[in-house]
Amino acid sequence: MPALLENKKAYFNYEILEKYEAGLELKGFEVKSLKSKRGNIMGARVIIRGNEAHIVGMDIPPYQPKNTPPDYEPQRTRKLLLHKKEISRLAGKAEERGLTVIPTKVYTTHCRIKIEIAVVRGKKRFEKREKIKKRDIEREISRTLKRG
Repeated sequence: MPALLENKKAYFNYEILEKYEAGLELKGFEVKSLKSKRGNIMGARVIIRGNEAHIVGMDIPPYQPKNTPPDYEPQRTRKLLLHKKEISRLAGKAEERGLTVIPTKVYTTHCRIKIEIAVVRGKKRFEKREKIKKRDIEREISRTLKRG
């Protein structure tokens, strides 16, 4: 499952609680654009409207700008393909205080484009600093072990 797009900042800025796999409803030229690893999921989020899940803020530029329909919008709202149970569970989690649903990865499986979405809780500033400090200490330890 090769990753086409990844939201690496999500792992730093958020604490990931649950992950789900969903399908994406796309147009043909959007699929081509994603397979050429063009697009952006930073800042995107999942919203639940009625009994459907949608992704907002995902940017997919046109594959060939001159052959794209004139009314194409790169940041349009796209529908996610999930089971009813998963949608209701996500809706309940999204209603909880402090929890958000964001995309973490776009990848292909069996010639289909899938998106990995996660229920997350935002990290506090001190948690981020702590993680950076821990990473720096580990780096220093590995350097000293290589020298010795």
